[in-house]
Amino acid sequence: MAGPLGRLAFTLPFADARTSVELAQRAEGDWGYEAIWMAETAGPDSFTLAGAVLQATSQLTLGTAIVPVYNRTPAVLAMSAGTLGQLAPGRFVLGLGSSSHAIIGDWNGVSFEAPLGTVRDAVAILRQALAGEKTDYEGPRLRSKGFRLGCVPPEPVPIYLAALREKMLNLAGEVGEGLIINFQPLEAMGQITSAYRAGAAKAGRDGSSDEVVSRFQIAVTDDVAMARGIVRAGFGGYLAQPVYNKFIAWCGYEQEAKEIREGFARRDREAVGRAIHDDLIDRIVILGNEAQCKEKLAAFVEAGVTTPVLAPLAASKQDAVRMIEAFAPARNR
Repeated sequence: MAGPLGRLAFTLPFADARTSVELAQRAEGDWGYEAIWMAETAGPDSFTLAGAVLQATSQLTLGTAIVPVYNRTPAVLAMSAGTLGQLAPGRFVLGLGSSSHAIIGDWNGVSFEAPLGTVRDAVAILRQALAGEKTDYEGPRLRSKGFRLGCVPPEPVPIYLAALREKMLNLAGEVGEGLIINFQPLEAMGQITSAYRAGAAKAGRDGSSDEVVSRFQIAVTDDVAMARGIVRAGFGGYLAQPVYNKFIAWCGYEQEAKEIREGFARRDREAVGRAIHDDLIDRIVILGNEAQCKEKLAAFVEAGVTTPVLAPLAASKQDAVRMIEAFAPARNR
């Protein structure tokens, strides 16, 4: 049941895969969390770990936030989603996105081109496949003909889309059933939700009640200066990536985006750190003592986030677990 902090969730994986499954069990049994959202970068594969978590739990919703549409074909995505939909009917949400130049282009060696068209085509093929239809789709970017999924889930698998700027937000509202966002300042929530709902209206539906999932980097600490230092060290390269760099510029931080981009290109870490100033960090990351963090999360919920997803900034697994436990819905009812 949602309260002032929305339908509070947290992110996996952290630590190793086995520990992640154990934490999911505690999340459901001891802490009262209703949902977990899986991140995927260079750690455990989201679908493999999702299967383990869904089998180890009985009630919580599990979603991917996100798996990219570039490094798996739509048929492979459908097989993974169909399998999880059969293992845990009604408990799995397929969260998709375009990801970034670094993950797709550099790590996977796949051309990161035309993200809007690629996401649109992937969703169209997935809709056919997950419905048990034989695919018959030819798009500008992707095509599939004659594929019939052999593991059609007994209940529909919702598809949520990750989006940052206006065009992808429009597309998410048009072809998705929920929205996944990240690193947005509070003041950008209005333009984000408006763009999403405009896309939904284009498709003839009202998107105002759709789930809005937002991952928040969070540090419960009395040493905010130290936490800001962790953010600068850990996320400078992240904010230099074109997708996020353009996003923070779109949110009103044009000069900071320029300085981050140019400093990163020169490999000037000090310049990047200066551009990620205290005010910017405090607007996109949740830092402070427990009460302050809850107040900041509540403000985002008031602005339109329905599902805050906690991603602890912690020096150890034990510290991260303490943060998740401190925010446990069962403790805070």
